[in-house]
Amino acid sequence: MTGIMDKAKPALAGELESVCGRWSERTGVAVEIWALPAGPVTAALRRAVLAVVDEALDNVEAHSGASTTSLAVTCGAHGLRLTISDNGRGFTSTAPGGGTGRMRTAFAELGGRLSVRGVPGEGTTVSGTVPA
Repeated sequence: MTGIMDKAKPALAGELESVCGRWSERTGVAVEIWALPAGPVTAALRRAVLAVVDEALDNVEAHSGASTTSLAVTCGAHGLRLTISDNGRGFTSTAPGGGTGRMRTAFAELGGRLSVRGVPGEGTTVSGTVPA
């Protein structure tokens, strides 16, 4: 990978807005978008971010009982940072499910890291970074 920015690729921000909008309409769960990348990213990073967001939203729908989910994705000189959180049930299990493994793998393949933290009764947060 030559870097996280690639001027030849379409903007990730529009895709994330579309994914979140369709998901929110279908599920009835509000999505607050706090930040989106201002510029284009590499195709590999785009695929990884979309895979993580899709899986996280699937988990919110299937497990959380949340009424609101928030998303922030930023890109800068140090890389990409992603945070998805919800106000649902949270969890106490330390055993990762298949979805958590897929999300971690998507970022790990690009040298990144991802964590999933649940707080019972307060929700779940997925946080990840991919270095530049």
